[in-house]
Amino acid sequence: MDHRSRPLSTMVAIVVGVLAVGAALAVGDLVAAFVDPDASPFLAVGNSAIDLTPLPLKDFAVRTFGTYDKLALLAGMGVFLLAVAATAGVLSRRTPWPGTVLAVALGGLGAVAVLARPNIAAIGVIAPLASLITGVAVFRWLHRLARGTDSDVPGRRRFLLGSLGAVAGIGLAGVGGRLLVGKVDVEGSRAKVTQMLAKHTLPAIPGGADFASDGTPTFLTPNAQFYRVDTALSVPQLRAEDWTLRVHGLVERELNLTFADIMAMDLVTRTITMTCVSNEVGGPYVSTANFTGVLLRDLLAKAGVRPEADQVLSSSVDGYSAGSPVSSVLDPRRDAMLAIGMNGQALPPEHGFPARLVVPGVYGYASATKWLKDIELTTFAVKKQYWVPRGYAERAPIKTESRIDMPQGLQSLPTGKVVVAGIAWAQTKGIAKVELRMDGGPWQEADLAVSVNNETWRMWRKVYDLKPGTHTVMCRATDTTGYTQTRDRVGPIPDGATGWHTIVFTTAP
Repeated sequence: MDHRSRPLSTMVAIVVGVLAVGAALAVGDLVAAFVDPDASPFLAVGNSAIDLTPLPLKDFAVRTFGTYDKLALLAGMGVFLLAVAATAGVLSRRTPWPGTVLAVALGGLGAVAVLARPNIAAIGVIAPLASLITGVAVFRWLHRLARGTDSDVPGRRRFLLGSLGAVAGIGLAGVGGRLLVGKVDVEGSRAKVTQMLAKHTLPAIPGGADFASDGTPTFLTPNAQFYRVDTALSVPQLRAEDWTLRVHGLVERELNLTFADIMAMDLVTRTITMTCVSNEVGGPYVSTANFTGVLLRDLLAKAGVRPEADQVLSSSVDGYSAGSPVSSVLDPRRDAMLAIGMNGQALPPEHGFPARLVVPGVYGYASATKWLKDIELTTFAVKKQYWVPRGYAERAPIKTESRIDMPQGLQSLPTGKVVVAGIAWAQTKGIAKVELRMDGGPWQEADLAVSVNNETWRMWRKVYDLKPGTHTVMCRATDTTGYTQTRDRVGPIPDGATGWHTIVFTTAP
């Protein structure tokens, strides 16, 4: 029988499929580096997957993987593509047509994903088309070389050399794409902004503002430890020198601002605690920083907000949008900001460099747009921000909550003096008291740390003298309006979790 009519071995077929998909992804990434990094088919499909993920699955990902949810998505996509590549190869052991059809289907999916992204121009479709052409060409070329692997040594050698060539090409295209994207000197731009911010004095945090020695966080969260929850699969790479902001909609005067325009305005620094709506009871998604920037009410005063506007719709370069109530943004009792600095430095890229919004008292999904590019004054009735059609609440005031940081759940401690410590927050209202209930006993007030302002969290602690055994402790906070957080346990969606944080720990001699 002619060797060209024999089916490929399973292993050879899998290699053909995997290398073809690898080449397609690498070339797509390389071409995207020239037209738009977000047009990479792999990233475009991943970002579309984030947009289309049902709420229960999204909540599961955040609960299970935390800030590694995007890494988990990328890993899952990688495994899926490997499976598809292997399947394409195996189905094409006799003829290359099944693999060709799958390659075209994958390329078409990438093209659709790119065209559907609101932040990618139509020219971005060049990247998935290049990926499609490469995938089909490499698949059919390797398949043709593989037809001789069962017949003679020269045939096997040709396939081996072809495979090594494909691997080398994948590596060169992949590295080239990363290097081209890395040519945007974000860190150089950040360094200049940090230098310009150095003359601005940061507010002093009074002594006794935290109980870090007893297990609470430090009052200010270091930038590297500040929580990050967003929809960006890859962090946008932007320079301050290239940044612009458009302010339009229901305003008297449209504004088009550069970063230099922002720097020329009156910069202020405010200490603000931010909270993510995805934070479960006792969860980690709450942090505090000194933010430097322009008060949003001063910036919008230059545009002149028309009285019918009730929503500040802010948009990111990656297509995300958040809708904040105009009343919250303009409220003189809270300091909503267009922030360019964080804890004395330029914003880190993952936290929105060059500019982001920070609106105290509103959950981040409705207020904290990073990589800001557009502010539109509109109404909630006319425009819907990113998460509202996906089941989140239209308005999102942060709820009064508290958390136990020490002891940790199921921790074992020595018998005797035990310090229970944690944090509480009620942004724009402030914390008046925190109470603890140990082992079903009466509620008892904890000692409060020094209050910095009503837009930040407040630390607390209480010392107990405990006997050996298993103990259960719960906490609840009361804000300055007199409201005590409810014990009713509900999840984060649609407008924030509620409930008393409760932990179990043991003491032993």
